[in-house]
Amino acid sequence: MNVKFNALPEAERQIVYIRPVTVAELPEALQEQIGGVETVYSVHRPDGERVALVKDRALAFALARQNDLAPVNVH
Repeated sequence: MNVKFNALPEAERQIVYIRPVTVAELPEALQEQIGGVETVYSVHRPDGERVALVKDRALAFALARQNDLAPVNVH
């Protein structure tokens, strides 16, 4: 039996992943620019490419939605 089944329709928006990142994990040049914050939030594409770093989680989700992306929290 070879029947095509569309169980999950194509997503209208591309998924991006939001995760906390300690500033100490970032390159030194970025650490100097951030200053005074211990944790920032990274927005990643499914392939792992980082597309943004922002100060807090709410801003990361807002940024993704404003750019027609579907944010998902990563633990």
